[in-house]
Amino acid sequence: MTSSHPATIQSTSACPCESGKIFAHCCEPYLAGKAIPATAATLMRSRYCAYVISAEQYLLNSWHPSTRPAELDLGQSPLQWLGLKIRHTVAGESNDTEGSVEFIARCKHNGKAQRLHELSRFCKENGRWYYLDGKQL
Repeated sequence: MTSSHPATIQSTSACPCESGKIFAHCCEPYLAGKAIPATAATLMRSRYCAYVISAEQYLLNSWHPSTRPAELDLGQSPLQWLGLKIRHTVAGESNDTEGSVEFIARCKHNGKAQRLHELSRFCKENGRWYYLDGKQL
């Protein structure tokens, strides 16, 4: 998931993660480092928003060290992120240590519509959720 045209999101705009909340009351506090996602699904949503705005450091910080790449380069491919739909979650609540989130992220790549359908695994360590890995469906 890369993007060469990072979007800017106004605090009063609808959150790109399609939660129905405004950005300031949804993913913005996580991306700004003012809050920590309490569930795997919340981390998934905030990571989607990080891709929308090319917040590489947030993505790396929220990626588990055992599977995290050394670096990201979100400037390689012209993607425009269009929306996120959470299809299913298993565990991943605030009192869990593992969870999974099935989602579909829609985008355009060079003007062509695409979808990323993934089952992502998350783990919680020291009170913080991390993206572990994902399997495309």
